[in-house]
Amino acid sequence: MSLAGRTAVVTGSTSGIGLAVAEALAAEGARLVLNSFTDSAADHALAAALAARIGTSAAYVGADMADPAACERLIAEAAARFGSVDILVNNAGIQHVAPIEDFPPDKWNAILAINLSSAFHTIRAAVPAMKAKGWGRIVNIASAHGLIASPYKSAYVAAKHGLVGLTKTVALELAEAGATCNAICPGYVMTPLVEAQIPDQMEAHQMDRDTVIREVMLARQPTRQFVAATEIGATALFLCSDAARQITGTTISVDGGWTAM
Repeated sequence: MSLAGRTAVVTGSTSGIGLAVAEALAAEGARLVLNSFTDSAADHALAAALAARIGTSAAYVGADMADPAACERLIAEAAARFGSVDILVNNAGIQHVAPIEDFPPDKWNAILAINLSSAFHTIRAAVPAMKAKGWGRIVNIASAHGLIASPYKSAYVAAKHGLVGLTKTVALELAEAGATCNAICPGYVMTPLVEAQIPDQMEAHQMDRDTVIREVMLARQPTRQFVAATEIGATALFLCSDAARQITGTTISVDGGWTAM
């Protein structure tokens, strides 16, 4: 497979799942636009280092994904730099956990804005060029929580369910345009953010590291293993390939069997 000549925008891609997806696409020759809400020298250095290591073109474009205008500017700037946006991966997301009666409205609004509405705004901006070109790939990083619920995560679950619905609608609208739209639904993925939660969980449950991972964090993941970020990258890469041209409007669970229960 080769993505040479294609440009990919991956939101929330300076670490974790987003960076793994970006690296997978770049390894197959895609020009890359990395993104986060900051705009530091380190952000631009990350893009330059990735380009040098893999041997492709890469740029960093900072954008606050809670801001609709910034979402549109991200797509416009990527197209201005590289000529087109052929692949769009909506990965940016945040989380907050609290009972519904204690859930802060500002957290609800922020989670829906970043986890759901940002995908609407980037897709809306990217689709016209995909239609004109007759080729496009949109991959939305949803979650196992886009298919099932857990307590205390009202905003996250609502946003991820909404993202799955958005995926299906966009897929139907693009069905004859040569472009696809799919959602990946990961389970627990080992990322720096998850790694940082482990000491707190150990203290809260008075368990050692291995026990808290197996019995608390991965209790609903039957394999009792974290999903690797590289596995999400490989799944996204497949969805961007010609072999996946008839896969559209669906969800692919990469969750160690979580949603089979």
